[in-house]
Amino acid sequence: MQADKSQAGRSAWSWIPSLYFASGLPYVVVMTVSVIMYKRLGISNTDIALYTSWLYLPWVIKPFWSPLVDILRTKRAWILAMQLLIGAGLGGVALTIPSDDFFRNSLAFLWLLAFSSATHDIAADGFYMLGLSRHQQTWFVGIRSTFYRLAMITGQGLLIILAGQLESLFASGDPAAVRTANEAVASPDPGTGLAWVLTFYIMAGLFVLFFAWHRFSLPRPASDQPRLHQTYADIMRDFLQTFVQFFQKPKIGLVLAFLLLFRFSEAQLAKLAAPFLLDSAEVGGLALTTGELGFAYGTIGILMLTLGGLLGGFLAARHGLKFWLLWMVLAINLPNAVYVFLSMQLPDSLFIINLAIGIEQFGYGFGFAAYMIYMLYISNGPHQTAHYAICTGFMALGMMVPGMLSGWLQELMGYQNFFIWVLVATVPSFVVTMMIPLDASFGKREN
Repeated sequence: MQADKSQAGRSAWSWIPSLYFASGLPYVVVMTVSVIMYKRLGISNTDIALYTSWLYLPWVIKPFWSPLVDILRTKRAWILAMQLLIGAGLGGVALTIPSDDFFRNSLAFLWLLAFSSATHDIAADGFYMLGLSRHQQTWFVGIRSTFYRLAMITGQGLLIILAGQLESLFASGDPAAVRTANEAVASPDPGTGLAWVLTFYIMAGLFVLFFAWHRFSLPRPASDQPRLHQTYADIMRDFLQTFVQFFQKPKIGLVLAFLLLFRFSEAQLAKLAAPFLLDSAEVGGLALTTGELGFAYGTIGILMLTLGGLLGGFLAARHGLKFWLLWMVLAINLPNAVYVFLSMQLPDSLFIINLAIGIEQFGYGFGFAAYMIYMLYISNGPHQTAHYAICTGFMALGMMVPGMLSGWLQELMGYQNFFIWVLVATVPSFVVTMMIPLDASFGKREN
């Protein structure tokens, strides 16, 4: 589908980076920041792992309500509404931290945040396809994936550093002030609870700003219209037709295998990379401080990720995805070998550690562009928003299941053998990538 070029070409740079940053931030809050917050607030590892793992579910099942985003209202309206709801969810977490039963209450708001974020993803991806031409979609895929990943790193790095700095500020302040802060929040350590309250309020305020900016900057493509129906039966028929048409696509079995297995290795690495970097040398880790970890991902990681993501999108737009596909699957998988090296050598040098993380992040950025572009390729058609959401649901499932098992494997094997296993686990990704259907011209500029 072609975009309204009078709007898309003029304003794409004003909304794509901020839109996908806004998409990534609540995801990392739900999946990563919440884990660290609960740990700092004294929740047991068993409860943290059990209840926060379930928060992945909205991204897995979002295809089941994605047709409603197609049918009801415009994608633009959904985006703006969800950004306000995400802000409300973040504010709700902040409000519940001082409560007696803060764990249960904050989890309720995190569920709201997760469902709002997943719905925002559906609308944003659909708007991306409506607002840009096919060539622009390919060209900007590196931009969107880079800013989504920047949001992930902001959550894993800058937000954690902010919370840590606030904890230190309150803990090192006047004793009377610290006691007052502790009375205001149910926290086991001085200043900890109040620090997380302020961190979540800051994030809530940020989403109010996102709403205001996107209300101004998002274009209004003529094709962004709700598909209204008169009866409930019409809506259900259209809903079911969306799924039927997706599973009738050519070689759908290979397509699903690709969506589930392309990130099979990376899904396991992603769960254990930070614990490995933070764990003590006695258990095979590198014993980095929180600040050192934040620096590694917030500076070197961001730079190399950006370069990799931009390069992947630009090259695919120039030569087509198929030309670069093998190099991209190599890029996302082989840099995992740096963790084998780190686990064997346990280097003290921060330069070596940062260099290894930089290599892995560059490979991730370059290789993940292939996954994003291929989902655009598979989704092309009359139900492209819903079909793209189905693709991302399978992507989430492909990340969820291996990630759930990775902690058990690591404890069974130890870090060194686990990272060797991660390299072995790249084989399915190579096999399915070489078998998928793909038009050699997809992604090239249309003459």
